Amino acid sequence: MKNALLIASACLLGLLSTIGASLAYPLLPPLFAAGEGGLAAFLGLPPKLLFGVALMANPLGMLLGNAVLGSWSDALGRRRLLLLTTAGAAAGHLLTAYALLVQSYPLLVAARFVTGVLEGNGAILRALLAERLAGGLRQHALSWLNGAFNLGWLAGPLLSGLSASHSITLPFEIAAGGLLLGGLLAGLVLDAGAPPAQAGAARGWRSLLRERHAFVLLRHRPLQTLFLIHLAYACCVAGFYEFFPLWLVENGGYDARGIAFVNMAMCAVMTCTALFAGRAHGGEARARLSRQAAAVALAVLGVGLGSLWTGIAAIILFGLPHAFYNATLQAWAAERFAGHGQGAVMGLLSTTFCLAHILMALGGALLALVDTRLVLVGGSLLAGWAALSLRRWGRSEEHLLDKHMNEAA
Repeated sequence: MKNALLIASACLLGLLSTIGASLAYPLLPPLFAAGEGGLAAFLGLPPKLLFGVALMANPLGMLLGNAVLGSWSDALGRRRLLLLTTAGAAAGHLLTAYALLVQSYPLLVAARFVTGVLEGNGAILRALLAERLAGGLRQHALSWLNGAFNLGWLAGPLLSGLSASHSITLPFEIAAGGLLLGGLLAGLVLDAGAPPAQAGAARGWRSLLRERHAFVLLRHRPLQTLFLIHLAYACCVAGFYEFFPLWLVENGGYDARGIAFVNMAMCAVMTCTALFAGRAHGGEARARLSRQAAAVALAVLGVGLGSLWTGIAAIILFGLPHAFYNATLQAWAAERFAGHGQGAVMGLLSTTFCLAHILMALGGALLALVDTRLVLVGGSLLAGWAALSLRRWGRSEEHLLDKHMNEAA
């Protein structure tokens, strides 16, 4: 019963956090695509460039949050940071709503950044499950948490599409209220079972900033390899998430409601897939990851090179291999690198994805000045490289293991 409440509370917070993070994706493209007045007229800069910077602000904040919050929770305790960041993210959504109300571009970017920092608590949720659970239940729980995150990408844009017609600030106000309620419920559940802070919690903040962040793990060669490969894959996914709504606007004249429904179908596929993606599978994990990354590359390439309806079909089917990739990667990393601290390991994975969002928001905005399809095609090539690298990595370690066994014999 205790494990069931733990998993349910983590999934609830994951769902609510992602709803808030994804609200802006169907709202922003129509505001900047017209290029006239309001947010799109800031300093006379190109609207597509302003759009890219606005997209970049949230993942830039999440990069910072994921880089430190997961590792800090290893030292300070999960519950305290989880509740503080949840309340802060709710305040950030209210600030975003005010920025949209007064049409202030600088305030919008600042609000999205601050909210992103506090939404970096996804690493804490993953670490909580990886630490408290083991074996098949851990793998299932991490997959279900991924499903909750994916469901948030469905519910957030849908909430935007359906409620923005009443008021452009209403989606963010609803998200803030939901986070506060979810944080209260999760606090009650986690109170009895949350682990105490580990040794080192009494260290000063300077020590925490210097020693407790995800990038400390990059001192280790296997984690360097994982970081580079996962960054390439994450750049593909980030570019896809950020620019397929603009692709729909340019190729199909879609508005926020239309974008929301396409996104809803894609996220429904991811959510349903995540319910069973955590099942045990035979074979080496990196070989499975390679196949999954290759399937994602083909789906994104189908959007970049396909017609409108081919692209929409590829957008929806993208959710299938991506859900399997997430479940496989997180369960394998939690087992393979557990000695480095689950908060730090999960923080590194989340930080990598946030870094990819920043790179693709800025670089993608520049490519989109030429053609939005270049972002999607370039991303598919990166995922293809990740697929090949994962296969080579797995085979090289198998070769070394066979060599050592032969020498021992």
